Amino acid sequence: MIDVEAILSKMNPNQKINYDRVMQKMVKVWEADQKRPTILMHTCCAPCSTYTLEYLTQYADVTVYFANSNIHPKAEYQRRAYVAQKFVHDFNENTGNHVQYLEAPYEPQEFFRTVHGLEEEPEGGDRCKVCYDYRLDKTAQVAVDLGFDYFGSALTISPHKNSQTINSVGIEVQKVYATQYLPSDFKKNQGYKRSVEMCEEYDIYRQCYCGCVFAAQAQGIDLVQIKKDATAFLKGKDLEKDYSHIKFTVTNGES
Repeated sequence: MIDVEAILSKMNPNQKINYDRVMQKMVKVWEADQKRPTILMHTCCAPCSTYTLEYLTQYADVTVYFANSNIHPKAEYQRRAYVAQKFVHDFNENTGNHVQYLEAPYEPQEFFRTVHGLEEEPEGGDRCKVCYDYRLDKTAQVAVDLGFDYFGSALTISPHKNSQTINSVGIEVQKVYATQYLPSDFKKNQGYKRSVEMCEEYDIYRQCYCGCVFAAQAQGIDLVQIKKDATAFLKGKDLEKDYSHIKFTVTNGES
């Protein structure tokens, strides 16, 4: 597999890194070697999965990893998880792909402990960086446990997220685990525009805040209404069974 740091070591250290170009270089190597790697791709919601999957599934076998204990309240977490699964199902149906879905345990108290002392940080500040590290660390660990070639994050598709920070965190996490980080900046090449188009095509719910209670409060989000709306959406839906056929499974060490 390709080590992103090997590519970065050949670049001008004083130049801002275009992580989209770095990913493109890696993709070209996959194509030249006629290899189709496996990727565990962290995603926070269905919207950030859209163009990310449309692009990556051309070159790799992708499993979506929904690891987002930062999302509050729980009903909103469940709504986003359900919508993410529905999108994977619909995407597979429409494209003939076989993207799988894997979900981490919902452990909000662990998230609160992780960002303790950073509650008053502004959106995009140190709390967000710690949150990226928290979720990418979990993704890398699972990637190793399940034998994926790469781990990465679809967060870079958002114009509200700092891709430089996300990628630098991912590269640091890579140093701890025996797996490779896939750098990205999915918003480039009109990726974000395409994600908006796909949300319309697939009729995808687009949330109005990143997920954590601190950002929601800073934005003046009515979390009581968010909970009511999410609860109403979930009525009559089976979170465990409705899309069980797309969920990642391991049999005799193989997915």
